[in-house]
Amino acid sequence: MKVRRSVRPLRWVAVREVRADVPLLVCLAVLVALLTAVAAAGPGLLDRLAGRALASRLEQEQQVEPGILFSARFEPADSADADAWASDLAEDLLPVTEVIANAAPDALNGGLVHDSTRVELPFLRTVVGAGEAGLGLVYASDAPGRGAYVEGRPPARSGKRVEIAVSTRTRDALKLRLGQKLPLSPGALENVQATAVVVGFFTTDGAGTKSGDAEGAGTKGADATSGDAKAASAEGGDRLWHEVPLLAGPSRFPPRSAAGLDWEARALVAPGTVTALQAQAGAVLTVTWGMRLDLDEGTAARFAGDQGQGELQRLLVRYPDDARSVFCGDIADFGGMFCEIGPHPASTLQHSTHLPDALTDFGRQWRQGRVVISFALASLLVVGLLAAAVTALLAVRRSLDAHRLQRARGASATGLALARAVHTAPAVLLGLVAGIAAARSLPGPSPAYGQALLVAGLVWLLLPALTWHALRDRSARTGGRPVPFAAGRRLTAEAVVLLLAAAGVVALRTRGTAAEAGPDPLLAAVPALLGLATVAVLVRCYPLPVRILARMSARRRGVVALIALSRAAKEAPARALALLVLVVTLAGAVFGGFVAGTLAEGRREAAGWQVGADASYLGAQRSPAIAERLAQVRGIRETVSVRQLRVDPTSATSGNRYGIASLVGIDGARLRAAAPHSPAARALDAPGLTGPRSGTGIRVLATGARAGDRLTITLHGRKMDLRVAGPLPDDVLQDPALGPVRGTTPSRERLLLADNRDLTAIGASDYEGSSLLLYGPHLDVQTLRSLVPRAGHDTAVGELRVRSEEEADAAADGMISVLRAAHTTCTALAVLLALLALILELLLSAEARGRTTAYLRTLGLGGRATTGLHLLQLLPMVVAAVAGGTALGLTLPALLGPALDLREFTGGPAAPTPHPDLLLTAALGAGLGMLVVVAAGVETWIGRRRGLGAVLRLGRNGD
Repeated sequence: MKVRRSVRPLRWVAVREVRADVPLLVCLAVLVALLTAVAAAGPGLLDRLAGRALASRLEQEQQVEPGILFSARFEPADSADADAWASDLAEDLLPVTEVIANAAPDALNGGLVHDSTRVELPFLRTVVGAGEAGLGLVYASDAPGRGAYVEGRPPARSGKRVEIAVSTRTRDALKLRLGQKLPLSPGALENVQATAVVVGFFTTDGAGTKSGDAEGAGTKGADATSGDAKAASAEGGDRLWHEVPLLAGPSRFPPRSAAGLDWEARALVAPGTVTALQAQAGAVLTVTWGMRLDLDEGTAARFAGDQGQGELQRLLVRYPDDARSVFCGDIADFGGMFCEIGPHPASTLQHSTHLPDALTDFGRQWRQGRVVISFALASLLVVGLLAAAVTALLAVRRSLDAHRLQRARGASATGLALARAVHTAPAVLLGLVAGIAAARSLPGPSPAYGQALLVAGLVWLLLPALTWHALRDRSARTGGRPVPFAAGRRLTAEAVVLLLAAAGVVALRTRGTAAEAGPDPLLAAVPALLGLATVAVLVRCYPLPVRILARMSARRRGVVALIALSRAAKEAPARALALLVLVVTLAGAVFGGFVAGTLAEGRREAAGWQVGADASYLGAQRSPAIAERLAQVRGIRETVSVRQLRVDPTSATSGNRYGIASLVGIDGARLRAAAPHSPAARALDAPGLTGPRSGTGIRVLATGARAGDRLTITLHGRKMDLRVAGPLPDDVLQDPALGPVRGTTPSRERLLLADNRDLTAIGASDYEGSSLLLYGPHLDVQTLRSLVPRAGHDTAVGELRVRSEEEADAAADGMISVLRAAHTTCTALAVLLALLALILELLLSAEARGRTTAYLRTLGLGGRATTGLHLLQLLPMVVAAVAGGTALGLTLPALLGPALDLREFTGGPAAPTPHPDLLLTAALGAGLGMLVVVAAGVETWIGRRRGLGAVLRLGRNGD
């Protein structure tokens, strides 16, 4: 009977022990699931993010024009007596389109699609209600369909008359009406006499701009494939207006222009009109095929790594040769018409592409982006492991008395640790399975099972290791008494941590990051090492001011501040783990916000450097007529000419070489009026270089020279003297006004700055680069683009850069979005884990604080004073964590050095100006402070509900 009565209590004791361990097991399972999911999905996540960034970059690079352009020149049909109207150019172009599309590499999974086929005729003269106009005719396979027409219809493919369709803006500006007949006379296209009939007006606002070949001037067959289905969307119509902006609206010539015209416009025509006018003029025309690289994220992920980028580069280089070979064999282009497009003699295919350069830039930037994302993932894993360590410490603390009793009865520390491992194995296994399942559910490559097992093993072994450490023989002998040589061992450990952190930073700066796929062990270890080093310094430093405050509070009435601050200083080493969690979390969050803010501001600064003003026209010396028309566009307040010449000056006195330099000329007075804060304008104005010229030499400001020095340059066998008026200020080198000309030439260490008034002896053709800076608060961008399209394949007219467009492109960069998303996700998870770890740490130290509070309550301490005691006791640790974490996060970019070069993202003349995310930093600090206030209030409330007998026990050590 006695045995039966003893079994039931033992059974209930076991049940109570299991119930007591349920929170521990649940917490371990959740932590293992989260950490293994991050570790297993980390490499695949990096690949997916890289694919998303690459796909976004390709889309952005092809906003202006398709990524690969093929072109071929073709003559009129061979047969002299053939009816030009009977020829269907769309049908003739269809086989070539199929050849180009079918030559696309299979490895791209159909990502290289046909975008458009276009033929542009040189402009013809005509007379409209608004005056004389130069009208260019365009056939485009991606022309808008009937849905985009507000009046009339598209030009008909069948028929024997010239039918044109124009935009509603062109209709209103040129005063056209439906059915109006326009006489066409020779212009740039000679020997043409015809009459065009206006048959339709389309809108360019994107509504209903879906093209359809059966409805108008389109093609069939290959143009109806999936590639053209994409180009037929409203997005494709928008691209047509961007690439041929004169289709969207006309451009006005200045009065008394050399062209003798009032307007310039473009109109859509049917393919038959192209061949008919070509036959009449006997002209050679050019057809252009656009191929767009449109990769989905999965395919892009395969080409985002270094090896994948090399493979994609090879595919893009080989593809044009394959298409050219299939089209007309291996015929070199010597200007002859050795190929055929239907009945038309044609040249072989020519191609142009900017995608390889875009891939090279992406590769450099993604290597830096990978550092940022890998650092965020590593910080998350470190915080998770620290949270698991705090969980294990809490479990050890709660079962320490029972384990010590078992040790006293003969149990070994190793046996108890193994029993603990067996006890927690099911929870760890469940978390491992859940984490791997979560990683497998994500699209992309298979999870990294080895990393998941490693992380799960670390978490699983934490509790047995800490249990063995707490119950080992040395710990049992010392009990709670001080350990001999503890201070020396602590100093040694701190020195080792500092040395390892320094070695890790030096190794990372020297070696850089691993380029291959998968995690970089060194990069993963650096956050933990730097966090440990910061905590080692904080634990040594922050108790000193706390002790000073405690001594100051001893002179005042009341003991709450004295006791709280004294215990906070005394218990600083015991708070090292909580400090480490908070420091690593805050450092990772601040670092990510710092990088994101710096990149956003740096891209805007780089856009200002590339443009130089509100807008700038590069190549103004090659197209002075277009520069003149740009200067007269509505909204332009001031224009400034900037020119650059490569020179090799020598000293006029000693004959020594000055060094290869850039001689930059600026309209100093106009720049000072347009941009009063321009360093270049101020530098020219200070010594009077913008005033009337005196003497025969060219007055310059020079780097590395002194006022009064004389230099000599030779240009076309003629020597010119340069008189140095003073040294060039350093801030002039970063003046955005110089950006357009300096950014298009190789970087030179020496710069000579002069006013354009002194450079009249140098011819316009001698300059290697020139730009016309356009200033105005409200520019008419649409009119500017009608003069100089944004498409880059026609470089003869120069390049127009608009600041608002460049800033919009910088803001829409997919790589910056990927970095922000990864940083935000990792920061949110790390903050949740840090919150869990902090709560567990507060539970660990709650018993000691409860005993102190109970003592003071027996002496008459009130409830408000108790709350203040808890708050003051925790506040120094929080302040130290915020200060240390913020400082570490802000200094991380400088510590990483060459391993993280943010200039790769932004460009510009120098590294971007640091812009920390102050709002995020303040929010994290305020949130941590609020957490401490809430914890102090909750602990006070629990203390009031708990009797003193539950805390103060006779016989307890220290009671």
